[in-house]
Amino acid sequence: MQGYSRDACRDMAAMAVVTVNAPAGAADEPELIFKRSTVWKFLTPDHKLATYAVDDPLIDGVACHFAVPEKGGIPGWLGVAEEVSDISLACRQVGPISFKGEFEQGEEMFRQRRSLFFKKMRIVRGCDAKRNVLVYVIYSDKLVEGSPKNSTSTVPIMPWGDQTPAKCGDYLKD
Repeated sequence: MQGYSRDACRDMAAMAVVTVNAPAGAADEPELIFKRSTVWKFLTPDHKLATYAVDDPLIDGVACHFAVPEKGGIPGWLGVAEEVSDISLACRQVGPISFKGEFEQGEEMFRQRRSLFFKKMRIVRGCDAKRNVLVYVIYSDKLVEGSPKNSTSTVPIMPWGDQTPAKCGDYLKD
């Protein structure tokens, strides 16, 4: 793409892959917050650590941030690198929480391809009804040494202003 840097072209290609592979009802493509180079590469893109934000498409008032390593070098530049499974996650209440509908325990909220064919990163949500807490888990669906690498974050549903908090258990499908 004439007039664009290699990193910009790679980022546009990655976003196109995310858009094509988004599941029905899943969050829109993530918003890039920032990237930080972790390994310098000569004449090709550096390895980076990227931090993204995604809003829960079913629950207003909840945002999740995840950090993922992104490979540089020639495979990263061409978009064919298999990304590693090390992913971290933090979800928080960022406004009054309102549910747009019912959901199942472990329902997928977001998905992103992490390799050309085999690996996807997924964020799923659940509800701890006893404590009125939303639970989010991020994981890679390609097994690594017998189990997927994962990270968990919880969002206690708290009052916002004068709003009475909703009960996540009221929105669980039977």
